[in-house]
Formats: sequence, C-alpha cells, structure tokens
Amino acid sequence: MKELKIGEKYVIHCYKHNGKIHRAWDEAVLLDVTDDYLVFGNNRTKVIESDGRSWRTKEPAVMYFYKKRWFNVIGQLKRTGTCYYCNIASPFVIDEKTIKYIDYDLDLRVFPDGSFKILDRGEYNYHKNLMGYSDELDQILKYELSKLIEWARAKDGPFQKGKVEYYSNIYKEYRPKLKNS
Repeated sequence: MKELKIGEKYVIHCYKHNGKIHRAWDEAVLLDVTDDYLVFGNNRTKVIESDGRSWRTKEPAVMYFYKKRWFNVIGQLKRTGTCYYCNIASPFVIDEKTIKYIDYDLDLRVFPDGSFKILDRGEYNYHKNLMGYSDELDQILKYELSKLIEWARAKDGPFQKGKVEYYSNIYKEYRPKLKNS
C-alpha cells in the first residue's frame, strides 16, 4: 500500500460479491491512520449508483474502514444527534486513490439514543443464495455483525461519545484547502 497522507482526497468504490460495482462516492478525505483502521470524512458528497443514478449525502459523515474487520462504520452528524450506518462488508483495500470493499447487504443502524436495528436480512439471504456465499463466509459475516452490536451497546470503537464530532472538526479544517487545490 502506498504511503497514505492525511488530508488527501480519495474515492470509495463498493462492490458486490460477484465483483460488480454497487455504488461509488466521489469524496473521502483521509483524517487518521491507525494500526486497525482508517478514518475518512465527507459532506454532501456525490454518490453514483450502479444503474447510473446519482444523489448527494445530506450531512457530514465520518467513515471508519477496518483492515481486519468485516464491517465499516459511517457516523452521520444529523440535527437529531449522531447516527451510525454500519455495513457488513469485507476489509478494505486501497488501489491508487480508491478505497474498495465488498458489501454484504446486512446493515446495522444505530440511533442517537443507542437503540439499533438490523437492516436488509432479506437482501442478504437473497444474495447469499444468488452469489453462493460459502458457509464459512456466512459465519464470518454473522459473527462480525454480533461484534458490531457489542461495540454499539458498549459505546466502544467508533461509537465512543464525541469521536465522530472530533473527526468531523478535523475534516472541516481540510475542506477549504481541498476546494482551492
């Protein structure tokens, strides 16, 4: 992996298990590099769907991409408080300036009050059968979902109070510089 540079802009490509692109984001600014994960930020970034439709995100977001965990976490700074959208997904790779991962449908939504909801179980089962997820992969993904729920309940990892806001403030420092480059 090339040297990562804080403040640099990357793009994100999300794939499905069959190798087809699912979704792409046109901006992710690197905010932190740790032994276990990378942190990126964006705001009102353009998202392009596999069918060509596009839209913009609505609020500032802080994204945690893990090197060995089968999930990524997006902290969204909404007016009602910090929400989290967690994707059960492969560990990321970086190819040039593109963060790439495989999305496995199961998602966890964590609300500002700490309550949560597991999303897209039907989509997961459909794709598991369609694309032939192995039993081993199925076990890994379900284990990682349970780990994510543990972290959310314990307010650990990206769910720590103030962590998303901390990184969002760092992102705000880089945003004007990006527009001028």
